[in-house]
Amino acid sequence: MNSTQAKIDSILAESPIVVFIKGSRQEPVCGFSKQIIQILESYTNDFSCVNILEHLDIRQEIKTYKNWPTFPQLYVNGELIGGVDIVKELDIESKLEQILSQ
Repeated sequence: MNSTQAKIDSILAESPIVVFIKGSRQEPVCGFSKQIIQILESYTNDFSCVNILEHLDIRQEIKTYKNWPTFPQLYVNGELIGGVDIVKELDIESKLEQILSQ
């Protein structure tokens, strides 16, 4: 394990719900990041955001960390849930709330 992987592990251990996005929670810089934040905020405010534009090492490493090359990326209890399309689908199917509350 390299130091960036260890850094990602540490971030995921600090909060049960973590989303890696472009921009900040208050100012997402892409539409997909904004969408995932809006969906998550409809369930909870208790999640952490990591701005991959400020952490280039994480931005590169997270693509291969769980073999998911695009952003945003949602993790719950250290497990990759997926990107905005999967989160939207889980929301529509009324499965997201259960995943977030694990």
